[in-house]
Amino acid sequence: MLANKRILLIIGGGIAAYKSLTLVRLLKRAGASVTPVLTRAGAEFVTPLSVSALAGEKVYQALFDLTEESEMGHIQLSRVADLIVVAPGTADLLAKLAQGRADDLASTLLLATDTRVLVAPAMNVRMWRHPATHRNVAQARADGVLFVGPNAGEMACGEFGPGRMAEPEEIMAAISGALSDGPLAGKHVLVTSGPTHEPIDPVRYIANRSSGAQGTALAVALRDLGARVTFVTGPAVVPAPQGVAVVRVETAAQMLAAVEAALPADAAVMAAAVADWRVTNASGSKLKKDGMGRAPALEFAENADILVRVSKGTQRPKLVVGFAAETDRVAEYAAAKRLRKGCDWIVANDVSPCTGIMGGSENAVTLITDAGAEVWPRMGKDAVARALAERIAAVLLR
Repeated sequence: MLANKRILLIIGGGIAAYKSLTLVRLLKRAGASVTPVLTRAGAEFVTPLSVSALAGEKVYQALFDLTEESEMGHIQLSRVADLIVVAPGTADLLAKLAQGRADDLASTLLLATDTRVLVAPAMNVRMWRHPATHRNVAQARADGVLFVGPNAGEMACGEFGPGRMAEPEEIMAAISGALSDGPLAGKHVLVTSGPTHEPIDPVRYIANRSSGAQGTALAVALRDLGARVTFVTGPAVVPAPQGVAVVRVETAAQMLAAVEAALPADAAVMAAAVADWRVTNASGSKLKKDGMGRAPALEFAENADILVRVSKGTQRPKLVVGFAAETDRVAEYAAAKRLRKGCDWIVANDVSPCTGIMGGSENAVTLITDAGAEVWPRMGKDAVARALAERIAAVLLR
């Protein structure tokens, strides 16, 4: 998909700049050409020589280089690319992008281009959460800028939260999505998948039987329609798909953080089987039998409802699809869940042991919408995913 594609890569100033070197290597391996632009701050973290050696191209740094202006003016440089990627996208670069400032080569290129721009933000969690950054990101999105990440995790400064730059493989998936030609090209779809594991102690946890097969199939089907897919997955049995931005989590709390970091999106398909409860008194050491036949007393708390948070949040996607795995009165319970959760659709299925659906290769779903219940025949999970993806595309393209 990336063979012969031309990528203009702007490397901002941040510790995550080292990941840009891996990104260059992955792009070259995929057959793309990479023209690197290194900001003055970026050069504090990676050297022009290392970037040039990996890209096989000259590194551009200075706006007022008359020789370069005669050979490759900044206007032409900004327009010969198929996609402009900013990684890492610092708070400063985001501010310049949103405000239309042009005081160095990178910001001038971004202002002078009519090429699509994809930004991988990277900054301290407090900077990412600052209202000014939120305003800048919102303005950039309104101007058509695409984003991948940031992820939640530990920062170089020791703090924890959203602000980590997406991994190079995730950025590659976003690049592929941005350059795809399917009907959902330019659309961002968030998909959750798999179970969550809620720890009891370092070796035991509470989970469910979800394999992640249906969520994975949905991510693939949406990817194949051209969408940029962010795939937030618990510890599933089925491997995560290629060509999507994969965010791996373990607990419900981690999944919530990853989902919120991935927003906004055009659609959210919440296929994960999230644990309803977590153990509040989980042990930091392995629990031992006491020899008296007494079981440990576990205390539980309800996990946050991710589907409700997405459906009723300020960054609500145009379409929110929930899932309901039931064993009794499937359509009735699913219809009530749709109203209670505030989502647009519920995909309901009967996961009674006799059906073989939970963890199996087939599914038999009932699609609950405001128009009522639509019963689908039993079919492979890939076929279910394709049919649902086409319905999602029809809504997003209206």
